[in-house]
Amino acid sequence: MAVSKQMVTVPDLGGATDVEVIELCVAVGDQVTQEQSLIVVESDKASMDIPSPCEGVVASIAVAEGAVVAEGDVIVELSLAGSAPTTDQSNIESVPVNTAESDDVAAATAAEDAVSNKVEQPSGAKRGESTETVVVPDLGGADRMELIEVSVAEGDRVAEGDALVVMESDKASMELPSPHSGVVQQLHVKEGDSLSQGSAVLDLLVDCAAPTEESVAVAQSTPTPTPAVVQPPLEQSTSVLASTDKLPASAPAENRRAVAVGDRRRSSDVYAGPAVRKLARELGVDLRRVSGSGPRNRIAKDDLTDFVKRSIAEPSTAAIAAIPAVDFSQFGEIDIQPMSKLHKLTAANMQRSWLNVPHVTQFDEADLSDLEDFRASLKAEMAQREIKVTPIAFIFKAVAVALRANPAFNASLSADGESIVYKRYVHIGMAVDTAAGLVVPVLRDVDKKGIWQLSQEIVELAEKARQRKLKPQEMQGGCFTVSSLGNIGGMGFTPIVNAPEVGILGVSKMAIKPVYIDGEFRPRKMLPLSLSYDHRAVNGGDAGRFFTFITALLGDVRRLTLD
Repeated sequence: MAVSKQMVTVPDLGGATDVEVIELCVAVGDQVTQEQSLIVVESDKASMDIPSPCEGVVASIAVAEGAVVAEGDVIVELSLAGSAPTTDQSNIESVPVNTAESDDVAAATAAEDAVSNKVEQPSGAKRGESTETVVVPDLGGADRMELIEVSVAEGDRVAEGDALVVMESDKASMELPSPHSGVVQQLHVKEGDSLSQGSAVLDLLVDCAAPTEESVAVAQSTPTPTPAVVQPPLEQSTSVLASTDKLPASAPAENRRAVAVGDRRRSSDVYAGPAVRKLARELGVDLRRVSGSGPRNRIAKDDLTDFVKRSIAEPSTAAIAAIPAVDFSQFGEIDIQPMSKLHKLTAANMQRSWLNVPHVTQFDEADLSDLEDFRASLKAEMAQREIKVTPIAFIFKAVAVALRANPAFNASLSADGESIVYKRYVHIGMAVDTAAGLVVPVLRDVDKKGIWQLSQEIVELAEKARQRKLKPQEMQGGCFTVSSLGNIGGMGFTPIVNAPEVGILGVSKMAIKPVYIDGEFRPRKMLPLSLSYDHRAVNGGDAGRFFTFITALLGDVRRLTLD
């Protein structure tokens, strides 16, 4: 009887280049039928079964779970005993084998037929089987839910309770379990569908009758023959990889010997389905940092959500998807300059604060019309003292008084997050823009100093910052920070909290605006302010009172004298 060897290859992948082998559906020695799934492959967008193009016995497997394969790679070698090739031979190659091998294969086939006569394998509706349509159950009050993941494919065998699909509303997600054991015949849904109660999900070929004890005993007592293993042709044997450590020690020797001819598996690859990859992209999570709990460390959705929860609880370990490197020179001429040490330090501090501090920013305007009139009246005295008084000195004084009145802002969280440290001193940082980068010198005991002294210290510290003559102690101990862009412009911005401080005040450019007062519009000098704070330490009510107090002090500088 003529026996030939058929090498089944990866078919056209529909535009994908490399795909991962995520499941082996057969083992060496298995009898397969036409269209029976041999392996399951997956790209970052979809998964697909590669079916057998004909009937035969699996002589050898040329891939392992986790292998990365491409169109044309050999995946399985089939031995065909006395059967002509099928009409669709697009992904198989025929190589004759010797008679001794064919006798062994025939013996294996006969033995397996003897077993199958006792224990039937599902291949369509049979005695003791029925088809049932699985529908969406009561959604617990939700009208519709989006299908975010299909957990099975047509032809899959499922057990009672196995997840069939995963659905999600804006409040919760739920899995639809299989009501029975059986085989998935037809899917009626796809990812992205909107489902409601009663929507058909899939047709299930239900196993109504469990195997009898007699049939199980016959199956266990029938010896399984060891078919001949067909060696790959000489020209291919040199490319078969010897990385058998990628297979478990319990795997059959034939499987451990034949690892993919085109195994291009990368050590950095992650194993996750399309739905998990999509969710990871939406969350900005690098899947390489996530540990999977599934077979071969496959990442499930629960693994991803648990990782995000841990990252939020421990911000220092949060994984952010890296910004890809770009060769900007391909678009035109560029000039690369190294960042200064100060610039790098500022960037690191801002990144740390942004990751650790849950920021909230509130906006308001202060009416500085009366303050500016009062400041103008000091022009002669300013010339005499040789001290220029700017609005920023009044802002620092107002913030100091507000910090005394609102201790929630004159505080810091302890490193372990278990307590709050309230400070009895009032030191305020002043953000200064220099040629080398942003520095924040600290004015000490602002609440105890007058406007003249503050004005002088502000000028002196700013000048020392620009000349890079600040001492370390002059940049430490701040309780709060003021960042002013008033001389540059802008209607507002969201400053980043300088942790471990819990608040920062942003000052923008003053502008004359019409304000409705006593039944008429009057031109007033309005100063835009923005207050950012750490929502772990400061709640919205405290922030509102603190901010309102500052604008009231700036609106009437006489209040600064009140105790």
